[in-house]
Amino acid sequence: MPLTDPKDIADLLQNARTIAMVGASDNPGRASYGVMKFLQDQGYRVIPVNPRITGEHVHGEYVWRELAQIGEPIDIVDIFRKSEEVGPIVDAAIAAGAKAVWMQLGVEDAEAAAKAEAAGLKVVMNHCPKIEFARLGLNRISERN
Repeated sequence: MPLTDPKDIADLLQNARTIAMVGASDNPGRASYGVMKFLQDQGYRVIPVNPRITGEHVHGEYVWRELAQIGEPIDIVDIFRKSEEVGPIVDAAIAAGAKAVWMQLGVEDAEAAAKAEAAGLKVVMNHCPKIEFARLGLNRISERN
């Protein structure tokens, strides 16, 4: 079952350090652009993944074509793609050794979630980490100081 308990979601967010954002955008009008900046401001390393802008930089981070290229530990794969595109991303997250997959608001795939959980990953569906920070009263900045 995907995480729904506020404590479990808070624990996931507080214990993560590196987030790979699949569907990150260099367009300031896109939600992923703002969410990426917010997460960086909270102290996460956010690695953008988007084949259309590979090799460019978003918020100072190099944009990768696919998860497999990152080559460093990933705590959460944050998915900013349509629900029907989630399956292969979850497969790539499992192959990359990610600890969790996070499907953004409006993004759900029960089959992919079950596959991720069977592989030992935590799963969040249809939530936004930026919204969860506010809802749960989290603030990693003050907790790090």
